[in-house]
Amino acid sequence: MFHKSFAVRIAYGSMSLYVAILHNVFLLYYVDIFVSVYKIDRNSFWLGEAIFLVWNSLNDPLFGWLSDHRALENNQSGLSQPEIVEKRFRALMKYGPLFTLAFLSIWFGWIHPSIQFVLCLCLYDGFLTMIDLNHLALLADLALSSEDRAALNWYCSVFSGCGAISVFMSHHFWDRDHMSSFHVFCTLLSVFSLTGFLISSFLLKQHFLLKKVKVDSPQEEESRLEIQSTLPTADQSLELKIFVKQLMTHSNFMWFSAMNLVQVLHCHFNSNFFPLFLDKLLGDFISPQTGSILLGVSFVAPHINNLYFLALCRQFGVYTVIKWLFYVKLALSVVMLVCGPNWPTLLCFYIASNRVFTEGTCKLLNLIISDLVDEDFVLHNRKQAISALIFGTSALFSKPGQTIAPLLGTWLLAEQTGHSLFYSDDLWTSSTDKRTNFQDSANDNLRWGCFYVLVYVPIVCASLQIFVWMRFKLHGVRLQWVKQMREGRWFPSSEV
Repeated sequence: MFHKSFAVRIAYGSMSLYVAILHNVFLLYYVDIFVSVYKIDRNSFWLGEAIFLVWNSLNDPLFGWLSDHRALENNQSGLSQPEIVEKRFRALMKYGPLFTLAFLSIWFGWIHPSIQFVLCLCLYDGFLTMIDLNHLALLADLALSSEDRAALNWYCSVFSGCGAISVFMSHHFWDRDHMSSFHVFCTLLSVFSLTGFLISSFLLKQHFLLKKVKVDSPQEEESRLEIQSTLPTADQSLELKIFVKQLMTHSNFMWFSAMNLVQVLHCHFNSNFFPLFLDKLLGDFISPQTGSILLGVSFVAPHINNLYFLALCRQFGVYTVIKWLFYVKLALSVVMLVCGPNWPTLLCFYIASNRVFTEGTCKLLNLIISDLVDEDFVLHNRKQAISALIFGTSALFSKPGQTIAPLLGTWLLAEQTGHSLFYSDDLWTSSTDKRTNFQDSANDNLRWGCFYVLVYVPIVCASLQIFVWMRFKLHGVRLQWVKQMREGRWFPSSEV
């Protein structure tokens, strides 16, 4: 039994590797290739980002609804728990390869840049959403106890950390003037990821098909299918109205969504402006090689830290660990603000740790959403948990932060420094031949402006999150009650 449980965890966790090795490269270079290589114009870029904002926000609840709306039916025509799990594996097997092809289409110019920008972003995010929703929903479907979910999350963190190796490797292949090596690199990554998705999803599907045979006898299966064929399909518009009404009264979900919106905004703010802060605040104090190492470490360290955070979660609970991470983020930012930008070693540590702690918090939030799935299941007396729909609806409220982050960052930098990123190319552009002198007093206004943006954003984000998180009640006695209520009516299809 143990080796089967271990195999399931490995197969489930390895899917994080196949996503991470591609998505890390996407985050680092997709803006650069369209702006610097394909030479997309400013208006087309922001129009594409606006279209992406709408699609990025709506596709999560849309795909979640398509996946789980039948579970809202208050009759026997819904899918059984083993069928729901099997359906998620089929989706991973189908959309995983399509996701890798969408990733590959970004790095080769095959149509006008303005059109390619919109198409590639929407296709890439659409397939990524399908993978994330089904993969994350399995966290709630396969495991009920906090210990089992933490174990699955632990394996995901290990494999995601391994996926960050693509960040280190990409630095050696990226060259705006000669893209052939980078094309080969991205092609190899895509082939590896595609193969991995097919193998892992196939193994998981076969494992649970065997489990399903043991759970459902042929007579039970035939009887259930007969019932499905005779019962009418519920009115989907009525289902949607009921679900929205239930969601609006789910106070813990709403408080979590508010906190998560701020968290997503801060995470993407760090990703978008990490290289800029290194260059403009530290200048020639660190070499380009050191900067690239810091960049790579900032992608790996959150996954390593998460292994420690998960151990703390088992001891103190996820809610408490996240709360203290907010306090740490606030304390570090206040200390940095008091010290100022003239302490390069401290500044270097702060820039890296700010991203590490923020990303580390993001890695724990899936455990909270899984608990919200349990609470929704108990509060509304559902026959099946609507895991994908809850994850998707949560993303509806948080995904706008992904687009707001670069817009807010560019506006704040322009306000604090007096220079726009779009109209001061020579000032903002990084170059290994002409790097900013750390001691150059002529750049003081630019440095202080960047510094204020660097520390003000975490201070405001942490303060808002602490205020909201104190109103989130799904922990302690409340969480224990929810777990006990669901355990009485839920039977896992497999041990994990």
